[in-house]
Amino acid sequence: MAHVVRELDLNAYCRHDTMIQRVSAVPGLKTSTAFFIFLRANLVASSSVLSSPMMDPIMDPISSVTSSSPLPSPLAVAEPSTNIIPNDIPPLTTGILESQSQKEDAMRLIADSIAQQRQTSSYYLIFHPFLLPPLIAVLAGAYRYSWTYREDFGTSLITVCGVIMTYLLGIRYFTGGYIQAAEELRWSWLSPSSSPNPSPSEQDLILGVRFGEQLIGALVLRLEPSPSSTYTSGGGGRRRSRTSLLRGGRGVIRAWTVKLKYRGQGVARDLLHEAVRLTRERCGRDAEVGFAAEHANSKMILPEAFNTPFRHGERKAAKSLEKVLADWEGGRRRRKL
Repeated sequence: MAHVVRELDLNAYCRHDTMIQRVSAVPGLKTSTAFFIFLRANLVASSSVLSSPMMDPIMDPISSVTSSSPLPSPLAVAEPSTNIIPNDIPPLTTGILESQSQKEDAMRLIADSIAQQRQTSSYYLIFHPFLLPPLIAVLAGAYRYSWTYREDFGTSLITVCGVIMTYLLGIRYFTGGYIQAAEELRWSWLSPSSSPNPSPSEQDLILGVRFGEQLIGALVLRLEPSPSSTYTSGGGGRRRSRTSLLRGGRGVIRAWTVKLKYRGQGVARDLLHEAVRLTRERCGRDAEVGFAAEHANSKMILPEAFNTPFRHGERKAAKSLEKVLADWEGGRRRRKL
């Protein structure tokens, strides 16, 4: 007996509009209708959540201002902030040094600046265009000679190293005069009369910048009276005070230095401002201020051709002083207005 397998006709069920209804219309798949309805509901909910602008991913760093911080737990312990500026930072003060110990520190700092000229000069000489070509020629000749007669690389290397060491020792020898110049700095240098032990009234003014108890900058200022201001003597004459003698005078900067680790931070400029202020206060508001020709670092040990870094430093110092004087003139004009 032949069995007739009837073909499942789905055309009768295709009149349903939605996919879920079509699936539900198939007799064999009615058991999955609930699953598809549940899946569709989840997809619709997910798409609505993802399309919300509040859920867009934030690619930039979240700012502490815009983000809402959670409420602190009552059991949480507040940690102290690490960005708070400590209150124990030493003050930075600028003024005239009065005590003997402070003046000794200033003289020691000036002597150190003279000794440091040896390092500056040595570094400049190592790569000086007058000395470097002869050094290279001597190195090439020594290497060729040792290789020709010895034919040993180790011997040639030792010969080349010996030439370089001789070159460096020669530079050290010729720049040693700066150490001697630093040791020759005495208290008599502070007095116009060059007396061995000048009294405080005869000494130049020593200005200093102190970082707490540490002296980090020093400037020696000599207030020279006007050439027309002289003492009068005699029975009926009277002596003029030093203050009146300085009227119409000028200020001469004889030393100006800052510790190496504090250079480039405005300490030297503060010293110049204080020097100009004192000069204008005691010698008049139009008093001149300039660097002395024979300042503490003016002694040159080597010929002039090898003193380029020091001459460059002098020009730079002069420009700094000109800028400070310009600031004073600008401030005075503003006060007049």
